[in-house]
Amino acid sequence: MKIYDTIVIGAGAAGMMAAISAARNEKSVLLLEKLPKVGAKLKATGGGRCNLTNTLSNDEFISSFGKDGRFMTPALEAMDYKKLQEFFADIGVETHAPDGFHIFPVGHSSSTIISALTSEMERLGVEVLCSQRVERLEYNETEVKGVTSKSDTFYSNHVILSTGGMGYPMLGAEGDGYSIAEGVGHTTSLIFPAMMPLITRETWVANCRADTIAKAHIRVDMKKYKKLYSIGDLIFTKRGIRGPVVLDFSREITPILDKLDEVHVLINMTKGMNEEDIRQHIKTELKKDPHRTTLQLLSTLLPEPISIELCLLSGVNHTLGFNKISGFSRDRLIKLLAWTPLTIIGHDGFDMAMITRGGIKLNEIDSHTLESKKLKGLYLCGEVVDIDGPCGGYNLQWAFASGYLAGMASTLVY
Repeated sequence: MKIYDTIVIGAGAAGMMAAISAARNEKSVLLLEKLPKVGAKLKATGGGRCNLTNTLSNDEFISSFGKDGRFMTPALEAMDYKKLQEFFADIGVETHAPDGFHIFPVGHSSSTIISALTSEMERLGVEVLCSQRVERLEYNETEVKGVTSKSDTFYSNHVILSTGGMGYPMLGAEGDGYSIAEGVGHTTSLIFPAMMPLITRETWVANCRADTIAKAHIRVDMKKYKKLYSIGDLIFTKRGIRGPVVLDFSREITPILDKLDEVHVLINMTKGMNEEDIRQHIKTELKKDPHRTTLQLLSTLLPEPISIELCLLSGVNHTLGFNKISGFSRDRLIKLLAWTPLTIIGHDGFDMAMITRGGIKLNEIDSHTLESKKLKGLYLCGEVVDIDGPCGGYNLQWAFASGYLAGMASTLVY
């Protein structure tokens, strides 16, 4: 019977980093993955470009996660974005931030990241077994003793749970880590799909799919949720909205939709211009050419398909000159240009979700080691715990940093 110093369950970003971190301390490490290959979800990250992290300071990074962000402090101190870049450089992957914020591998390919992590695990002697679905932990009254898969039992006094959440189910995400942790007394918060497109009641959005709206502002128009606000690129779809601003915003919307049938939002597609700004813009454009149609004027602010739809919503004939439409109609059009209402009525669940909102509760985990407070020798890291951030390298940074900390902590001698 072989006994390992550390067993890692799940070979995603957090799991592979945990395995490397533990093995670098000259420990015997077993990495178990239920899929035929490691890094399936990591390969799909960022459309395959793999936005690893970003250049925010630790304090700014933490604040982006809200009230629970402080939990990440020890992990980020162990592996912040600069140390992460140094780690990848050390295993042969150069990284850069072409826009000064988002950090990618220079080749903008997730395959280079997976290849480098795999090679480093091989160099360190990490034993990797794929197609091993772990079903439960083995333990006594006080500490973990190993894990049992469908085909075998593996023994260790240190087990790292890095199974991810439920996002990208086609890549193996099933939330099985929650039931494994619950089996030893852990509690899982409510789980919601996050970072995904949203479905609207309004059907006119289907006519505006050709263009990306840069720096769109979106906010909830409901008294209880008025503080919810986001800025980013917006894309209309056949059934609703998507794009970076929506991916971020959906983290807030899906829990509300679980309680309510619809969420009313307002979208500013004119880079934050208010009604007075828009009036002044139109006046300036009319001075250049007073004979332009309303559509021609609006097209200096928005793509033509969207301009047409806003005119239709306002009851405005877009072929007429702006000064030939009624004052009431002009006011209504300008209000729509400043804030366009949409009604969010649904989403496609975890099938389209990139990440999970919710997970193993943080108050059951020691933030300094990521060790369970329920069972000695069990560590939890990555998406399986109740932490999720916006898009832009936040969640991968947490995965790598938490995996590194868990792997390092698992090598401590009790």
